[in-house]
Amino acid sequence: MKLLFSFFWVSFSLTAQAQLSISNLFTEGLINPIGVDNPIPQLSWTIKSAQRNVLQTAFELKVFDNTQSKTVWNTGKVNSSQSINVKYTGSPVKSGHRYNWQVRVWDNQGNVSPWSELAFWQTSLLEKADWKASWIEVDNNIGTNSPYFRKKFQAKKKIISATLYVTAHGIYEAFINGERVGDAYLTPGWTSYKKRLQYQAYDVTKLLKPGTNAVGAMLGNGWYKGTINWEPRENIYGDRLGLLCQLSIRYVDGSEEVVCTDNSWKTSTGSIVYAEIYNGETIDANKDKNGWTLPAYDDEKWSNVKVAAYGFDNLIATSNQPIKKHEVLTPKKIITTPKGETVIDFGQNMVGWEKITFKGKKGDTVRIYHAEVLDKQGNFYTANLRSAKATSTYILSGNEDVFEPHFTFYGFRYIKVEGLTDSIASGSINAVALYSDMPKSGTFSSSNKLVNQLQQNIEWGQRGNFLDIPTDCPQRNERLGWTGDAHAFFRTATFLRDGNTFFKKWMKDMAADQLSDGRVPWVIPFTLRQDQVASTGWADASTIIPWQHYRAYGDTQILVDQYPSMKAWVDYMKNNSVDFLWNTEKFHFGDWLFFRPDDDKDGKAAITDKYLIAQSFFAHSTQMLINAAKVLGKEDDARYYAELLINIKKAFLKEYVTPSGRLVSSTQTAYVLALSFEMLPEAFRAQAAQRLVENISKYGHLTTGFLGTPYICHVLSDFGYDDVAYKLLLRERYPSWLYPVKSGATTIWERWDGQKPDGNFQTAEMNSFNHYAYGAIGDWLYRKAAGLQESAPGFKEIIIKPHVGGGFSGMKASHTTPFGEASSSWAIKNDELFLDVTIPVNTSAIVYVPASSKNEIMEGLIPVADVKSIKTEEKQDKYVPIKIGSGNYSFKVQKNSWK
Repeated sequence: MKLLFSFFWVSFSLTAQAQLSISNLFTEGLINPIGVDNPIPQLSWTIKSAQRNVLQTAFELKVFDNTQSKTVWNTGKVNSSQSINVKYTGSPVKSGHRYNWQVRVWDNQGNVSPWSELAFWQTSLLEKADWKASWIEVDNNIGTNSPYFRKKFQAKKKIISATLYVTAHGIYEAFINGERVGDAYLTPGWTSYKKRLQYQAYDVTKLLKPGTNAVGAMLGNGWYKGTINWEPRENIYGDRLGLLCQLSIRYVDGSEEVVCTDNSWKTSTGSIVYAEIYNGETIDANKDKNGWTLPAYDDEKWSNVKVAAYGFDNLIATSNQPIKKHEVLTPKKIITTPKGETVIDFGQNMVGWEKITFKGKKGDTVRIYHAEVLDKQGNFYTANLRSAKATSTYILSGNEDVFEPHFTFYGFRYIKVEGLTDSIASGSINAVALYSDMPKSGTFSSSNKLVNQLQQNIEWGQRGNFLDIPTDCPQRNERLGWTGDAHAFFRTATFLRDGNTFFKKWMKDMAADQLSDGRVPWVIPFTLRQDQVASTGWADASTIIPWQHYRAYGDTQILVDQYPSMKAWVDYMKNNSVDFLWNTEKFHFGDWLFFRPDDDKDGKAAITDKYLIAQSFFAHSTQMLINAAKVLGKEDDARYYAELLINIKKAFLKEYVTPSGRLVSSTQTAYVLALSFEMLPEAFRAQAAQRLVENISKYGHLTTGFLGTPYICHVLSDFGYDDVAYKLLLRERYPSWLYPVKSGATTIWERWDGQKPDGNFQTAEMNSFNHYAYGAIGDWLYRKAAGLQESAPGFKEIIIKPHVGGGFSGMKASHTTPFGEASSSWAIKNDELFLDVTIPVNTSAIVYVPASSKNEIMEGLIPVADVKSIKTEEKQDKYVPIKIGSGNYSFKVQKNSWK
């Protein structure tokens, strides 16, 4: 009997534990990162359980050194629900050292999880003194060629671990013993180089061997030395390419060795004879130094390097996901254009480069040109690239050559091929997509095929423009980190992909490049003139993104890091306002690319007063600062800026609002911003929303630009005009979101009419076909139409509130929150509404079910009022609120009672 009891007890215990498990162990927002420069890293995990209403009540964390022989931190059982951003407070960490960690948790239902699997992080070179390497450069003029560097060295003992730390003035690819180091591209990425130059850390243990080894790297101009901006500037950060490399080797006997860049390295050039971000790359296969990265290669004729006296004060470890290769696209069509050109269509506007394999005559030159679109006649169109040549040039060796760029990238759907003596069919050409390796965190689908294609366009627009920074467009001579575009799209971007570390890194560059008086540049990193700063709606990214980031990820560290920058921008506006009215700045972009008819004889252009917009964002940024101050416990600041906000809104009312509540600039954007930012007294808001609807009705479409578009459908839904929001969404004629879709777009256009209804293009000077700003409609689709949104930072508390309508028969959105996956899916079948919901462990939610009463709602097969695990409340407006905990739920609303 005792044996039987023991068997059942063990079985019960294992079953209970199996119901609770740990996964996705994050350190500083990354899984198993190498090169963590925060000595007090934040640790997070997600919890899984098959049960409902599961909350963490306690956790225990253990951190070990790399050998697991020593515990450097054991929290013991901590009674806490915190499962994200737990700060390490163990023994001080060592530079370049690896730490393993694991966690277990207790829940509110008496279960304890098994210990998680081990995760790890490895610290960076935490002190400047840890750098033993020197910067090296080429000591002679090599023209436009990419420099190669290499060193041969001995590893005399058995290796237990090895880490390569490397960065460059320019962009680099590194190699050890003939193998490429890592799978990141365009490294070290783009930052405010003079203040913040990233280096990467790689585990290269498996690439080394006892005996003779070789380490090397090749460089390209990149953003450091290359041509940047539409007003071209070269050598913005420096006029010489350079390499900094340090290989730290640990042997089994406990000894260590460091191989560094110094005067013992050799340098030469090879097959990359030209490389520029905007213009492309030229590779001459006849100049390839085959085997130059191998130990046996003879570098006797290579030149000596020059050791440069640069310091290490601007060096920072990489804290975000690098650019990597992703989708590989094959040709959809091979076209002969009316002009007789050979053009390949990959079927998708994308960012990256081509990879080609050809065999031809030695010395033959093949040129690959890149374009987003064909013109109305079907010819290759590159006028919208402006001065960017965007051309790959490949010189054949006579053998079978495989060509792929290294130090450039292109925005394209089509390529034009010139110079092949044989047909394209004799070789192979693929297109390789490049973008920052941000994990996918959101999905959306609906019953409408055009809206689903719009969603695909939003996703591809994000992929193509998130190359280490959020660029405006990826194809022409620009490709800059425009601040206004980024904050307009931020909520959409971070729903679809994990932007935690991506935006943290970029915001630190914003603070670094912010002017001493608080002005924020138009683009980050800042490469423009000193007067190209402080435009409203662009500079406000400095306040909007940190607050929205905190809401998305629940991490106060971004507010800590960015608070001085946020405050400096608000203070700049305050210090340059007169009687709290900010109308002294000479230049603002305003509601960029708003609706503007070509022949506007009747005043139909929807021009919004730029200073009205400025005052609105002055208030909004001040509100974001107040929010941050409260979270950080800065009560004096919170009170001071709350008083400032009152005066800003009073000045707005006095200057821009008539006594009857009409805005002096009576446009859609004016009403949208006034309502979204609460610029109007409560008594004026309903009539302002009505005026917005009347304006939309007058035009029959939206007229908003970059600043009004992200908010317009949200405002309409918030004031009960879902039907109008859906009409805007589903309009198929210009201007609308679906007009480009109907025109064959596969990404988001910069302009509502990038290609006009008559087939002609908008002005070539500014007409990108991959420009994500108008993709901000995704935020409304996910949070309002599908109904999935956070009600507490990091989705600790969730709201599910679908806005059913628009003739859709179904819609679904899912999002991987810091706590796990949440989803909202609704469908209409036989006039019954079905709502399926997933809430992650350690969170809770309120589900707002469209229903006439709670008596019309079933949960599974049971009336919702009878389900003990959930709590219903009285009807609010057209919804019945239902409080639930974690788990999967299926609600059904009886016929027609949801309408």
